[in-house]
Amino acid sequence: MEQAGFSEEPKRQPIRRRFIVVLWISMLLGSSFVIVLLTQTFLKPPIRENISSSDWSGYVVFSDSMNPAPVIRNVSASWIIPTVTVSQRDTYSDVWIGIGGQFDSSLIQTGTEQDSENGSPVYLAWYELLPDYSVTINQTNVSPGDTITASISLLDVGTNEWLIEIADATNGQSFSQSFFYVSSRLSAEWVVERPTVNDALTTLADFGSVAFTNIRVSSDSVSGTAADFPFSQVTMYDRLNNQLVTVSQLASGGTTFNVAYLP
Repeated sequence: MEQAGFSEEPKRQPIRRRFIVVLWISMLLGSSFVIVLLTQTFLKPPIRENISSSDWSGYVVFSDSMNPAPVIRNVSASWIIPTVTVSQRDTYSDVWIGIGGQFDSSLIQTGTEQDSENGSPVYLAWYELLPDYSVTINQTNVSPGDTITASISLLDVGTNEWLIEIADATNGQSFSQSFFYVSSRLSAEWVVERPTVNDALTTLADFGSVAFTNIRVSSDSVSGTAADFPFSQVTMYDRLNNQLVTVSQLASGGTTFNVAYLP
């Protein structure tokens, strides 16, 4: 009987080893799933709480909201120029992309303007390098319904040379010019704004709605969409805390969002 018992032992050993191997593999797969889940949860760029602004609405991206680094190199997007509603008093709206301006006073930007002045609609393209005033781009005559593409790119970090490009894809007109400008490179933006005119914050024009599409942004180490970076959603309010616009969530992987005027 002892011999029979001894001879049966080798038959049980492989069964026990197979059970241990299966258990080990299951634990390994479970650990891998947890690691992936934690990675997706904690390494995914977070959204900050919604920011209230008296003049901006849209999205801002950065490297870190608590300790932003000077890393932004490029920003771009497209939009269709909205039709402004003519009003009895002068009203203004800007649609633009930019680099800087969220954490400091440096801001390089380009976009379009949709205003109601003296009872007539006004549409134009422009660029601005703060603290200088905006410059109207006369080479590009824009109209409501036209598709605009715009980009701002760092050409040489050593010389602070930047390239501003804005084009009207509908009529084929475009503007491209390089500038030497010291930027903080701390943030990138896609914004609908009520601008300051004659040192006074203007009344927001009724622009209906505008969609930013084909959103792209690059830093020294990352190239992607707004969703690939830590970001903040910015909503515009007046001084009485009345909300002036709605800003949609980022969609299509962070490549698009919509800003709509609130009557």
